[in-house]
Amino acid sequence: MEKYEYTMESADSRDEETAMVPFKKKSRRHGKLVKAAALLLALALLCGVSGLGGAALYARFAQPEDSAPVGDMTNGPVNMAALASGELSAEDLYEAVLGSCVGITVSTTVNIFGQTTTSAASGSGFVLTADGYIATNYHVIEEAAENNAAIEVSFANGERYTAALVGGDEEADVAVIKIDAQDLTPVTLGDSDSLRVAQWVCTVGNPLGELTFSFSDGRVSALDRVISTEDGESMNMLQTNCAINPGNSGGPLFDERGRVVGIVTAKYTNASSTVSAEGLGFAIPIDDVKTVLSDLIEYGYVTGKPQLGVSVSSVSGVMRRYGIPAGAAVEEVVSGSCAQKAGIQVGDIITSFDGKTIGSGDELVTAVKSKRAGDTVEIVLYRQGESVTVSVTLDEKSSAPVEEQPATGWSEYGWPFGGGYVRGGSEGEDL
Repeated sequence: MEKYEYTMESADSRDEETAMVPFKKKSRRHGKLVKAAALLLALALLCGVSGLGGAALYARFAQPEDSAPVGDMTNGPVNMAALASGELSAEDLYEAVLGSCVGITVSTTVNIFGQTTTSAASGSGFVLTADGYIATNYHVIEEAAENNAAIEVSFANGERYTAALVGGDEEADVAVIKIDAQDLTPVTLGDSDSLRVAQWVCTVGNPLGELTFSFSDGRVSALDRVISTEDGESMNMLQTNCAINPGNSGGPLFDERGRVVGIVTAKYTNASSTVSAEGLGFAIPIDDVKTVLSDLIEYGYVTGKPQLGVSVSSVSGVMRRYGIPAGAAVEEVVSGSCAQKAGIQVGDIITSFDGKTIGSGDELVTAVKSKRAGDTVEIVLYRQGESVTVSVTLDEKSSAPVEEQPATGWSEYGWPFGGGYVRGGSEGEDL
């Protein structure tokens, strides 16, 4: 899998004197840098909204339906047979899904030296249940999660609601909010695992926070892109050439039958280059986050997060020229973890995880994230010139502090000694 850098398409910032402009995803509060390690840290946001309907929602997630919802709130019903067969026109498909798409605005008031200023951030989302649960990106509502900012949801028919934050998961970049409403038109969740490159897709969102409920279409450009954010986090994405701009974040990516196959999240940028990239956007595959959405609704946080119990870095190109294989070099092993119980040692290089070749620390992060606590996987290690296979039953991630073993396998300059291998030049990733 290829690796790219991107900037989160978070909300646009606005104050009394400036127009909406995009801003980059912030680092964690209290000065703690967000690294790729944060991909596997649990985030429990318990807000005053109950998780009613979670079991029913999970059942809905588990099996994609054969048709999309009927019509939107303003344009009336559509031809369901045509929609189910994928023969509906783009115009009718837009009318069918419009009532399930929302705009999201997060407003916060800050008092600075006696002066009160109000800023707004805009994004998109989509209706999950008829009784008001709505999905979006975590970075769209990040200010609400951290500073209790107000969340407003708007529909294409002009209706507006105040929303409460149910829960969010920063590492998955997914959140669920709730409005007090009934008889809404929920989306149908599709099967992103069955997508093919060049398949037609479309999105409905709020680019720039002002061009509300805009439709754009394109193709699936690539699947399984390992994307690295500016904060060092790694995520699995599908790539599309749909027009994606600030304000589209959190919106749905639909297939030709109006089923949600992704959550629009990011647009490629390169801060070190003056060349801008067009037609290069990303979305979170919906199959990667169905369980996350269900957990957020039912519990307010994500259960069953896996933990391997190691800290790793990528093997450097210099060491690969000395015959050391590409992979994730183990720098630390957590005492009492499943990794330690399985016999994984500092200095080992993980080259395969559950049958998947591992070429870097980022790839191992993505592979572990795709599993659930309690899953048993086979891990292939390179140890002192030999291949060793171990079986590991993944632990459940805990927010409690853990005691780590010292990284005794590394020399002062990162060169190997005593069976250890050189670091890959990137910061350690805790799994």
